[in-house]
Amino acid sequence: MNLRRTMKTRRAMTAVAITTGLVLAVAGCGGGDDGGDDGDKSDKGSSSSSPKGDDVGDEKGSDDSPQQEALAEVRNNGITLTVNSASRDEGGFLTVSGRVTNGTSGIWVAREWQSDESELKQNGGSLAGAALVDAEGKKRYLVLRDTTGRCLCTKFEGGVDQNGSVDWFAQFPAPPEGTDKVQFQVPSMPPASIEISEGE
Repeated sequence: MNLRRTMKTRRAMTAVAITTGLVLAVAGCGGGDDGGDDGDKSDKGSSSSSPKGDDVGDEKGSDDSPQQEALAEVRNNGITLTVNSASRDEGGFLTVSGRVTNGTSGIWVAREWQSDESELKQNGGSLAGAALVDAEGKKRYLVLRDTTGRCLCTKFEGGVDQNGSVDWFAQFPAPPEGTDKVQFQVPSMPPASIEISEGE
């Protein structure tokens, strides 16, 4: 009896072992195929996303690395005014923009750049005193203002810190078509000759 039970138990154990082995082998093969597909998919995904990421990085790098060539740069008393663009916009106005850098020994508040017009003096330190001069057309264009009398220009609220730089803009009535060169004038700064470009 004991011998029969032992034999039956051994046969059952052997059958279970073989069955388990077959199941694991089939699962392993199937898993390997699926894993291979997933691996291929993941490889494809990473290879397709990597170039995109690299491209994006390259694009960003290409945007940031080639510094925009300035139209003009003038200096006075430690202040550097750079003009980067002067573009005609829809609606008959011209937007001039650039960067100002404070190279003085303290905070610069642009007080000397404010307008002499009493209505625009409320703008405080700003580009309200800027103007465009069309020498050929013998016209002078002042900064535009909104209905409340505030200039359509940058206001340097709080000033510019020592060695700090701030982007700025100022909007003017656009000179007539065909006028492509003007002088950009800001109180206390030398005039800057700039070229007008057509807006997109």
